[in-house]
Amino acid sequence: MKLMSGIKKLGFEKTYTLPFSFQIPNSTNKILKNNSSPSSRIKYIKRNIYLKLKRQNLLESNKILDEHHNILWINISAPSIGDSLMDLSSRVMLSDRNIDLFTDKKNADIYLNDDFYDSIFTKLNEIGQKKYDLVILDSYSTRTISIKAKISPLTPFVAMFGYYNGPEVNRVLFSFHQMNNLLGCKEKESDINIIAEPSIFISNKDKQFINSYKLPQDYIAIVIGGEWSFRTFDNWDLVIEKLMRLYKKQKIILIGSDNGTANAKYITKKLSMDRILNFVAKFSFNQTAEIINKAKFTVCCDGGLMHAAHALGAVTVPLLAKLGKDMQLTYANNAFYIYDELNVNNITIESIVTKCEEAINFVDNNLQDE
Repeated sequence: MKLMSGIKKLGFEKTYTLPFSFQIPNSTNKILKNNSSPSSRIKYIKRNIYLKLKRQNLLESNKILDEHHNILWINISAPSIGDSLMDLSSRVMLSDRNIDLFTDKKNADIYLNDDFYDSIFTKLNEIGQKKYDLVILDSYSTRTISIKAKISPLTPFVAMFGYYNGPEVNRVLFSFHQMNNLLGCKEKESDINIIAEPSIFISNKDKQFINSYKLPQDYIAIVIGGEWSFRTFDNWDLVIEKLMRLYKKQKIILIGSDNGTANAKYITKKLSMDRILNFVAKFSFNQTAEIINKAKFTVCCDGGLMHAAHALGAVTVPLLAKLGKDMQLTYANNAFYIYDELNVNNITIESIVTKCEEAINFVDNNLQDE
């Protein structure tokens, strides 16, 4: 009790307390039980001091008001593509505002044709003399605060994560509920939970480019490779073999980034080339997302392309590890997921094929209903 009282007095509770009143899946209880996040308290002290050093502490607000028409959103603290898609998902709630985005260079192209952002910046000198009514900060990281202080030193700001740091959360639900909170809780909790999903917008140019490849009808897209070993499946060749036996005419397209090229080459060398197309590391992220958009369904592990698939409303068979469906999926997703506590490679070939059969039946039945 004394420890918790001392933590609250110092403000450390902001590192593990959701900034809104509604509950979403999170690992706060696990963190507190194990007292396993001392680094979060160190970060809190550093960030608190840095806000004051940069003379930003008095500009902090907790509301996006009607007069806040021109907004800059700084999103650089979690630069992975998947986190970016999740953390920025609630921008759809700001459709009546003019929003610019400052983000990591590797994510900028994803948002170039976005319906909700007017301009995309990755460098300070790109912004020029633009003036903003409000700045949205992804977190109170020293890097984010530094950029904000340089771009708009006297402009008020609100935060998405703020000091919150340590517990895992469902990042899509967090983004939507926090945005709803900042806008004055105009939407009901249940309504937010139903609509919450990532967004991605594919340009006509990218759509036409993919159409020029004259892709086969009713293909299955399979995402090869991954950044983390515990969520990188190694035996896609065995899954594909079983699917090809079950569905004699089924075409399969392999997609992914550079980390999947070796496995993709192995698969195409081992299996029938006339039924498998290898597009791994061949296209941009948004062009690859268009391949997902045209697929019958997509089989994947947790990663950027999984979140892109869900942003497009695509049917997926996602393999999840460590973080389960409560953390990674929302009500809006058509996902036939499979989960293992430790590693996606503990998931059996049979269970993946079974989920693929379920996905095929779901897609076929929905096509008949249309």
